[in-house]
Amino acid sequence: MNCKICKTTTKQVFSTKILKKHDVNYFHCEACGFLQTEEPYWLEEAYGESINVSDTGYMQRNIGLSQKLTIFLSLFFSKNSKFLDYAGGYGVFVRMMRDIGFDFYWDDKFTTNLFSRGFEYDSKTKIDAVTTFESFEHFVNPVQEIEKLLSISNNIIFSTETLPNPIPDPEEWWYYGLDHGQHVSFYSEKTFEYIANKYGLNYINLGTFHVLSKRKLPTYAKYVLKFSKFGLHKILQKRLKSKTWEDYLKMSEK
Repeated sequence: MNCKICKTTTKQVFSTKILKKHDVNYFHCEACGFLQTEEPYWLEEAYGESINVSDTGYMQRNIGLSQKLTIFLSLFFSKNSKFLDYAGGYGVFVRMMRDIGFDFYWDDKFTTNLFSRGFEYDSKTKIDAVTTFESFEHFVNPVQEIEKLLSISNNIIFSTETLPNPIPDPEEWWYYGLDHGQHVSFYSEKTFEYIANKYGLNYINLGTFHVLSKRKLPTYAKYVLKFSKFGLHKILQKRLKSKTWEDYLKMSEK
């Protein structure tokens, strides 16, 4: 089986059960460090619900990401920038970021927009950066998805767990998602560096999330997010104007 990132021949590293019933093979690429399942024939069953029931960290993750993104976007983007949350789920994150004061829009072809209705993405809108959280591991065709993101913006901010070294056994790493079967692609830092080189981007690992960008971010960027625990996001938020009331007036006119 060839690697879905760099097309190199991969090596089968283990087999395990997904959804407690399907025996699935996993293949590793030594060239770019990518780990992938065999072609995922079980996805229709796995996506009975787009947000899996075991994702108990959904709200806490959105709260934490909104705080860290307030710091990152305030320091490295204009307050007039427009952002797209790709694979945005129920629209929770978009609503949070608009409430803080960022001009965010929503897009997700698999999930209903419940919390940010009226702010769906229009391809005519110029987007300065795309955010996409906990989606890369779901990509069946990651190169195709990454190229789609780059067609929207050359700044991609995303979260996914990086593949440990050595590769964990199935029972040793929760992120394989064996109970829900939706995680089929796993990336190492080496993988992201390969992707960055392929598309002429800069890659930076910020711990909580990653950035692929045409911009050369300063070295201190990887440290500033640590200040969220000291309330830096609250200080920076004071410089922004919440869109909550503005959005209410706009929606009331419809």
